[in-house]
Amino acid sequence: MERSLSGDRRALEALVGEYQRPLYNAAYRILGNPDDAADATQSSFVKAFEHLDSYDPKYKFFSWIYRIAINEAINQSRRDRKHEPLVDNLAAVNAAPDSTVESDDLERWIQDGLMALTDEYRTVLVLRHFSDLSYREISDILEIPEKTVKSRLYSARQSMKEWLVADGIHL
Repeated sequence: MERSLSGDRRALEALVGEYQRPLYNAAYRILGNPDDAADATQSSFVKAFEHLDSYDPKYKFFSWIYRIAINEAINQSRRDRKHEPLVDNLAAVNAAPDSTVESDDLERWIQDGLMALTDEYRTVLVLRHFSDLSYREISDILEIPEKTVKSRLYSARQSMKEWLVADGIHL
């Protein structure tokens, strides 16, 4: 990080290599589209590198760049909603309630369920369950109290469960 602050290009490349995949994965879960996630990830790195001088080394670099990426993905999601008609992702799938599903189907249902959540709920679920972050790390990234993280996570899980059960997935 210190070498990056002094303009070392190789150090910047190392940071991209280390954080690109987790940032992309989080952006994908928030946006639901691989191309949009790649755009948000790239924009996040550009913004981070343009503002490296504002990074405070007393905080984890991971939390700082993750916050940038999450905000970029949420902002892109909001922009996309203004420009595209809402597609009904909540249509029931022709599956018997007790039938077993293939992992691809489950993956698609989970992603559709995530996209049906509000940005606040989707973000905490993604950070906790797909990025495997602690409550403290999520709190730092989103700049909200841990109690709020826990509350949102509980509500998000309940909403997600209701969505999946309504779509024929029994947990």
